[in-house]
Amino acid sequence: MKQLFRDVDGGPLCREGSVACIGAFDGLHLGHRALLRHAAGRARALGLPLVALSFEPLPREFFAPAAPPPRLALPRAKFEGLCALGADAVGLLRFNAGFAAMSPDAFAESVLAGRLAAREVWVGPGFRYGQRRAGDLDTLRQAGQRLGFAAGEIAPVLLDDERVSSTRIRAALTAGDFAAATRLLDRPYAIAGRVVRGRQLGRTLGFPTANLRFGGKVPALQGIYATRVHGIGDQPWPSVSSFGTRPTVDGVEPLLEAHLFDFDGDLYGRRIAVEFVARLRDEEKYPDLPTLVAQMDRDATQARHILMHTPQRATA
Repeated sequence: MKQLFRDVDGGPLCREGSVACIGAFDGLHLGHRALLRHAAGRARALGLPLVALSFEPLPREFFAPAAPPPRLALPRAKFEGLCALGADAVGLLRFNAGFAAMSPDAFAESVLAGRLAAREVWVGPGFRYGQRRAGDLDTLRQAGQRLGFAAGEIAPVLLDDERVSSTRIRAALTAGDFAAATRLLDRPYAIAGRVVRGRQLGRTLGFPTANLRFGGKVPALQGIYATRVHGIGDQPWPSVSSFGTRPTVDGVEPLLEAHLFDFDGDLYGRRIAVEFVARLRDEEKYPDLPTLVAQMDRDATQARHILMHTPQRATA
């Protein structure tokens, strides 16, 4: 069974030792996958468990709560993705004021040596850690010499002569360039979650939707999209989706609403993933519901056409 832990304090989790890798891991793109693949190989060679360390909230979310950066994935998706890529345990460490004040040496002693008994620690290019980002790879190596672990950095992963990063993916999603996002992620961009009950207004308008919340995070995209929904049947289900605050009906919280074409069934409580295929338009406020419904009809027609002419690709 895969293990999840949140705290920097506590008893040892890996008494026989471990290999650890550290990163934000938002989106689990090609660079993250290269780091996980390398660390997993080292863990297998040493016969030790692999522990992936990340943070929730992300540091930039903690330090800029009024203007947090857009998120590519929610914590559960991060945990599941890290496990699928070979992690035996995942630390989504609570990034709070106490954690932010922790020195690089204290982090190495408490977490890497104390909780994980790390034998090797692997990071990506430009890694920084500790209070005021004072620690770097050299700091980590010096700590390792005292505490009994080696530290290393993988080479940058480049695509089109530019480093793969979550920032590039966010920019691609904002621009509606899903082909570029797919190349950087090595899979189509999708958001997973459990279907929740909404106001059921879509059903009264002839467009029932499966609704996913985004956990209070800021999404990396907003608007109307041609989508495919995974987790319903053997094949992805064609759909049209709205991701935003629903200004015509005075919505507030960002909500992902997927209308599955020609589907009749109850999805409440079901865990699904919505794959984004093409951007149709911005979210708009309409003067009345009939005008909104007319636009939804046009969106559905356009989405059906796009999906019929866009090949499917595996999401994992």
